Formats: sequence, structure tokens, C-alpha cells
Amino acid sequence: MNLTETFAVLKPDLGVDTLPVTPEIYAELDTRYAQFKGHVLTSVYTFDRDWNSWERHPAGDEMVVLLSGDVTLVCETDHGEAPTRLSAPGDFVVVPRGVWHTARVAAGPAMMLFITPGEGTEHRPAST
Repeated sequence: MNLTETFAVLKPDLGVDTLPVTPEIYAELDTRYAQFKGHVLTSVYTFDRDWNSWERHPAGDEMVVLLSGDVTLVCETDHGEAPTRLSAPGDFVVVPRGVWHTARVAAGPAMMLFITPGEGTEHRPAST
């Protein structure tokens, strides 16, 4: 299996389910796992441009690992934006619970691994 084609869901009992990535994957996850309560999603995405939105995860911290490329992960703080550059494979950042964050791709494409507590995830558009 490959995480770009099959996501892994860590369940509260620490078992793992795998699901093929489809256009309906997030709706399926919400339905199958009761709005993702107590579950953690492990996924890989490739980006060739900056994210067009911000997101936050109120259920827990998210771990983001760079697999390839060069990305700046930006967290929103009370004092403004706090950027963290991820430029070598294996570089990672832990985004604290409830913190808005986005990514800016310095050199693409960039591939990143996400370990995400999905319950209650919110999105908002990035300013243009």
C-alpha cells in the first residue's frame, strides 16, 4: 500500500483501518468514524503551490513531516505568523491543538506526511 493512495486511520483501540483515497474520502471518514471522534488520520499529500486555506484541529496536536521539497508551515499566533521552514526530508513540526496553520511551498512539488486528529477540523480561506 501507499499513503498517497490509501489513508490509514488509527482507531481509539489502537487498531488501524485502511481506506482508498477517493474524492469522497472525507465524507466517508466522517460517516464511518462518527465525525472522526477519537481517531487519527495518517495521510500523504503532494503540493506544488501554497495552500489556499488555513486549517486547525481542536481535538489534538498535528504532526507534519516533510518527505520531499521545501515548505514553510505557518502557524497563526497572538503575535502574528510564526513560520517554520521544512527543507530536508524528515524535517517536521508539531502544530499545537487549535492553532490555525497553512503551508507555503518554496520549491515544488513538496510531499508531506500528516498525522492528524481529525475531529472538528475547521478550514477558512487564505487571504489573497
